[in-house]
Amino acid sequence: MTKRIPVSKNVLEQIGEVKKAGETYDTLLKKMLLAYNRMKLMKKMDEVEQKNEDDLVELDDI
Repeated sequence: MTKRIPVSKNVLEQIGEVKKAGETYDTLLKKMLLAYNRMKLMKKMDEVEQKNEDDLVELDDI
């Protein structure tokens, strides 16, 4: 199944600059989602590291 996703000309041009020759937009979007999810995970890990140890719960206590 394919879908059309409306984007502005500017966004399409920027995505085209990131896309490698022969790479599909589907593959590019999957890579972008993977990078975004990794970024979210890293941000969450940073937040946990910043917490005071007293605010954390031992895994054995869950």
